[in-house]
Amino acid sequence: MLPLRFINARIGLRSATSYILNPQAISLPYAQLMRLDKPVGTWLLFIPGTWAITMAAYSSSAPISQTLWMLTLFGAGSLIMRGAGCTINDICDRKLDAQVERTVGRPIASGRVSIPQASTFLASQMAVGFGILYALPTDCYLLGCASLPLVFTYPLFKRFTYYPQVVLSACFTWAALLGFPAMGVWDWPVMGSLYSSCFLWCMTYDTIYAHQDKKFDVLAGIKSTALAWGDKTKPIITGLSVGQVGLLTTAGVLNGMGPGFFAAVGYASYRLAQMIYKVDLDNPEDCWMWFVNNISTGQYIWAGATVDYALRLAGFI
Repeated sequence: MLPLRFINARIGLRSATSYILNPQAISLPYAQLMRLDKPVGTWLLFIPGTWAITMAAYSSSAPISQTLWMLTLFGAGSLIMRGAGCTINDICDRKLDAQVERTVGRPIASGRVSIPQASTFLASQMAVGFGILYALPTDCYLLGCASLPLVFTYPLFKRFTYYPQVVLSACFTWAALLGFPAMGVWDWPVMGSLYSSCFLWCMTYDTIYAHQDKKFDVLAGIKSTALAWGDKTKPIITGLSVGQVGLLTTAGVLNGMGPGFFAAVGYASYRLAQMIYKVDLDNPEDCWMWFVNNISTGQYIWAGATVDYALRLAGFI
């Protein structure tokens, strides 16, 4: 671990001590542990599920009540399971977090939450998460449980490989697989294309996210695609985004989607190209801004699928 004087020299007023002595930080440690103050991760976990649920609802002409119920369950599940993932990550990474500017104030790294307290909190989160999974059809429940090994082991990969984003992307986009059977639809070609598209999308935006911390990650011994790809990052994520759009289009064609979906995919493609062209990978604030921008990109695609679903229910397509 780097000495406290090194951390203070790096972050000035935002030192470890300032986090510990902040009254608001003391009063909300568990909310911060599950990142309620930073909902971007919850949205990015939820969005693939919204695509899958809405596309499945479109293909089966499902009633609005069923679609809304599943969106509600997936929304709650995204909030809880993203929080559980953050708790697991912070328990495993507590020493590493103390060496990185952006994470030094996290509740466990700063000492505001102990390991036994965090473990108890994690158990409660998992209990709620299993309850939400149990509300889904049985085959959905089993498919959802299949993602848990990835959730629990992801924090370990950044120690051994420069590609922890692969494991993160595999579990973070699992809802793209889960949404179809949740609606009573099993269509593996569509599900596989959609999941693969979401996987490449997550690889792209999480690599941009990782570029925020690359200077500190080198010192702390943390590995990421940002360090592995370096100056080649933009050409690589351009290729990933081309694959993402192609697979998303394939999923739409196989599912028989209408004009709303494909118009949204076209606009999302423009937004992805703009992000890759404009992002300054050496500017942490700019990386964060473009990372967050992916929420809107995902919501546009959801909106397009919703338009098609509404048109189908109205008998227009």
